[in-house]
Parts: sequence; structure tokens; C-alpha cells
Amino acid sequence: MTAATPRNSGATGNESSSNPARPRVPRGRSRLPSVSVLLGALSIASFWVSGLGFILGVSAVVCGALATSRSGVADDEPASLRALLGVVAGVAGITVSATALFPVLAYL
Repeated sequence: MTAATPRNSGATGNESSSNPARPRVPRGRSRLPSVSVLLGALSIASFWVSGLGFILGVSAVVCGALATSRSGVADDEPASLRALLGVVAGVAGITVSATALFPVLAYL
């Protein structure tokens, strides 16, 4: 007779081993502030592409505004500062993109 080896049925509560490729975000934490900063930085970097910097800047402002309205972000000071930085970077991207876009519109 062979000894039966116990199998892990997943009932132990260790759910992180069932899907190791997907990182878990702790409950109550939002990715919107980080997305807002990323979109704001991309809007500043891509101001020279017609309209792309403007669209990314607006998206950064929207994500930052949504992030600040969530209670989980409002209670977390670093997350709220990231959301504010995303809004500021988005506004800067919109300003730089609009400044670069207006002279081009004269030739269209």
C-alpha cells in the first residue's frame, strides 16, 4: 500500500499561489493616482504630437480628479499627493500641447 499524500485543495485560504502572475492590490488602495501621474508625464513628453499630448493631459486630469474623490485615496496622504501631481502634470501637458498646437493650426 502506498501512503496517500495530502493535496492542497485551496481551502487553506492561500489564494496567492493560485494566480501568481497577477499582482494583488491591497483592499482600499487605488491605482488611479499612479495612472494620473503616468498620463500627465506622457502628456508633457508627447506635446509635439498633434493632439496626443492634449488628450493624455485631459485623461490625467480626469483620473486625478476621480482619484481625489475616492475616500481610500483621500485618507492616504501619499496617494492624494500623487493624484494632485497627476492633475498638475496633466494641466501642464494641456498647456504645453495647446501652445505647440496653435501655430500648427494656422497652416491647416
